Amino acid sequence: MNKLETISALKKQANISKTEAARVVQVFFDNMADTLAQGERVEIRGLCSFFVKEYEGYTGRNPKTGEKVSIRPKKLPFFKAGKELKERVDL
Repeated sequence: MNKLETISALKKQANISKTEAARVVQVFFDNMADTLAQGERVEIRGLCSFFVKEYEGYTGRNPKTGEKVSIRPKKLPFFKAGKELKERVDL
């Protein structure tokens, strides 16, 4: 399912216009992204949680040249499935 399919499903189930459904979906995703960008956790009970994991910098190697390369510290978003979602998928 992609963003357009989510908008269509919301439009059909909530009986609202496509524009309103698109706005709701956009606000939801924008708020999630803003919260994660601030380093906070997003939890949707029974479904999943999203959180930011921090990695320290390290020295890597360029696979083509073998040259040592300094890798900067970084933060990446992670998804963790909730118990109910795991049970629904594993039927």
